[in-house]
Amino acid sequence: MTTRPPTRVHVREERGVFVVVASGDFDADERDLLLSAWDEADDRNLPVTVLDLSGVTFGDSSFLDSLLLARRRHYAANRRLVLAGPLHRLVVLLLTVTGTLPHFETAASLTDALRDHTPT
Repeated sequence: MTTRPPTRVHVREERGVFVVVASGDFDADERDLLLSAWDEADDRNLPVTVLDLSGVTFGDSSFLDSLLLARRRHYAANRRLVLAGPLHRLVVLLLTVTGTLPHFETAASLTDALRDHTPT
């Protein structure tokens, strides 16, 4: 029997960017972790949110729904949402098969996202 890595979501502000670092496997049981992060992103109202997905090893349809909700909320508030990788192959598969990958801004890494998307 394999043990699932712990699922975590940490948030912080860095250089005027709201950073959400997610790790582990995401399914319906972990949905509230991301929803809380989106609520905090809305409260802080920074121009850019970077979601570091480099530690996410699996995401199901509820994970995808959480990402799409974040995209809608950011777009409606005229804020940017950037997904930072490298993305696990299962996350890429989820976003590719559903046709949603082109609808997200992406960066190769959190470092790249912060370098390229820090407000001036």
